[in-house]
Amino acid sequence: MNIFRKIYNYRELLKTNVKKEIRGRYKNSILGVMWSFLNPLLQLLVYSVIFGALLTGGDSAEDKYYQATYYIYVCVALIPWTYFTSAITQAAFTVIGNGDIIKKVYFPREILPISVVTSGAVNFMISTIIILLFVIFSPVGLSWYILLYPFILLIQYILLLGIAFIVSSITVYFRDLEHIIGIVLMAAFYGTPIVYKLEQLPQQLQIIMQLNPMTHLINAYRDIFYYHQMPNMKVLGILLALSLILAVVGYFIFKKLQKGFAEEL
Repeated sequence: MNIFRKIYNYRELLKTNVKKEIRGRYKNSILGVMWSFLNPLLQLLVYSVIFGALLTGGDSAEDKYYQATYYIYVCVALIPWTYFTSAITQAAFTVIGNGDIIKKVYFPREILPISVVTSGAVNFMISTIIILLFVIFSPVGLSWYILLYPFILLIQYILLLGIAFIVSSITVYFRDLEHIIGIVLMAAFYGTPIVYKLEQLPQQLQIIMQLNPMTHLINAYRDIFYYHQMPNMKVLGILLALSLILAVVGYFIFKKLQKGFAEEL
C-alpha cells in the first residue's frame, strides 16, 4: 500500500510529469499531437501495402472479407503494439534521463516509470480514434463489445508497469540493456500476430507464441473491434493475474535498486 500512498501524496508531481512526457514527445514539432495520428497511419500504410500484397486470394466470403478489411485487421493490432514498444523503450531511459533531478531533489522515483506508462496510455487512447474511424466508416462497423476496451487496456497498462519498473531500474546499472531492448522488440514484432493470422503458422509455433502476453492482448483487441465477439475472458483473467504479479515483482526490484541510483548516475 506504500506505493499508493506515495502516488497520492505526489499526485500533482505525477500529473505534471505525465503532461511533460506527452509534451516532450512532440517538442519542437510543427504538427504536435497530430503525430499521434500520423505515426500509426504511416506505419499502417507501409505494412498494409507490403504484407497486403502477399495475401493469397481465397474464394470464400471470409477470405474476401479479410482481404478487403486487411488494413483494419492490422490497424487494430498495430496501435496497441506501438503503445507497448514506445512505453518500454522510453521507460528504459527515464531514470537515466532524469539523473540530474534525482541527484538534487527527493521524490518517489516510482513516479518516473509510472509517468511514462501513463502518458503512453493517454497517447494510445488518442490513437484509438483511428481504429474507431476505420471500423465506423467500413463494412466492419461497431459492436457493444467495444465496452470491454477499458478492461483490456487496464491489463496492458498493468503489464507495462511491471516491465517499466524492471527495465528502468536495471538500465541504470546495465546501460547496454537500452540497445538490447530495441533488438528484442524488433524480433517480438514478428513473433506477435500483427500482420498475419496466428492460424497461418504451424501448430507447434502457435503454442510457443501463446506464451507471448501481447498475442492474447492483440487477439482481445481484434475480438472487440474487428470480429465483434467476446474475448477469451479466462485467458484475460489469467493474464491480469500474471500482470499484477509482474507489477508487484517489478516494483520490489525497482525499490531495491533505486538505493544506488544517485551513485550510478
